[in-house]
Amino acid sequence: MDRIDAMKVFVAAVDEGSLAGAARKLKRSATAISRALGMLEQHVGTELLHRTTRSLHLSEAGQRYIVVCRRILSDLEEADLVAVGEQASPRGTLTISAPPILGEEVLRPILDDFLRLHEKVSVRLLMLDRFVNLVDEGVDIALRIGNLPDSSNISTRIGGDVRRVVVGSPDYLAGGPAIEDPSDLAAQSIIAFSNFGLESWSFSPPKGSSIPRSVHFTPRYVVNSVRAAAASAAAGLGLTRLYSYHVSHLVKDGSLKIVLPEDELPPLPVHLLSPPGRMTVPKVRAFVDFAAPRLRAELGRIASEAEGMA
Repeated sequence: MDRIDAMKVFVAAVDEGSLAGAARKLKRSATAISRALGMLEQHVGTELLHRTTRSLHLSEAGQRYIVVCRRILSDLEEADLVAVGEQASPRGTLTISAPPILGEEVLRPILDDFLRLHEKVSVRLLMLDRFVNLVDEGVDIALRIGNLPDSSNISTRIGGDVRRVVVGSPDYLAGGPAIEDPSDLAAQSIIAFSNFGLESWSFSPPKGSSIPRSVHFTPRYVVNSVRAAAASAAAGLGLTRLYSYHVSHLVKDGSLKIVLPEDELPPLPVHLLSPPGRMTVPKVRAFVDFAAPRLRAELGRIASEAEGMA
């Protein structure tokens, strides 16, 4: 058994969501795909995939094993391309993670143009509202908002000024209690988006202090969707807190208004992040060179709009 080839089959089956999808991607018969997976499971001595006629799911062992497989295959690809050096043209699958709205509305159009330019590159775009371990999950590049912890990952700063804004509809603000200070939020109807805090929000320190203020509340409505939080706020159900790019279009058309702009925390930077060594891979280098200036321009445009939102 060619174990490396079997690992490729295993990863392709998981990524495509079915044996038939893996067969199409690898240009093999479904029988050959099933045989390779069976041999791999026999080799490791446990079931890696729970298979039905319509779907497949990773077993507990498979969840652990695919992390190692992705890392091994990534290292092998990197070794081949480093040997070829700068003569290599971008090719292969580029795995990118990004926050859902930023990935869908800002990154995706740039990716479309990149794929038109590089016909030998394919992309797996993971739009996730959670922290991604780049190495363990086989991610080449992450588009990430926020201050970065010290790590061995390679970062390229592409912008800043992503604000965390509190917004409500004009009708709600006209009919509710006055909001002049963050502490006034405790008396408001709060729509809590899970990523921004379910029971409290932080604001800039009061004058003379370096400690951010924390305002506690009991939310009336809790959602795990940016679009749902923004839509319910625009419908007058209460106040919500989101990133400025989430709501810039709703503020611009008057559906939402920003409150407490002077009390916002400092804006957050945006980076492209890649694991150690991946920037030498042509597909990764080509994407960063292509995407970084375009992302800077688009994020700059959004930041300019946000400046006028207060």
